[in-house]
Amino acid sequence: MGSEVIIMPAILGVFFGIIYLFISARNKERMALIEKGADASIFYSSKEKRVTPVWKVLILNLSLLLMGIGIGIFIAGILHLSIGVDEDIAYPGTIFLMAGVGLFTGFTMTKNLDK
Repeated sequence: MGSEVIIMPAILGVFFGIIYLFISARNKERMALIEKGADASIFYSSKEKRVTPVWKVLILNLSLLLMGIGIGIFIAGILHLSIGVDEDIAYPGTIFLMAGVGLFTGFTMTKNLDK
């Protein structure tokens, strides 16, 4: 019964620990580079990268995922009614397959957006 009380502090402690280790390791790395005489400009990107905005990538991947799920439901209905594939197999199989195809297509299109 007391385990519920321990779960939230444990999760918050892990989250805080990860952030603390990330920040302290980054600080130690920078301090070591500065001690060796490295220029501080290496911490900042001098050339501007053309990066696609996150909202465009998110909308593209979400729309392709939802289209893949819709096409998967449509194909599963066709498989079930015309070919006679069991409903319990046709629907989950084609939905997951077409959702994966949609996400892969979104990944490929996102790579092409950066070019």
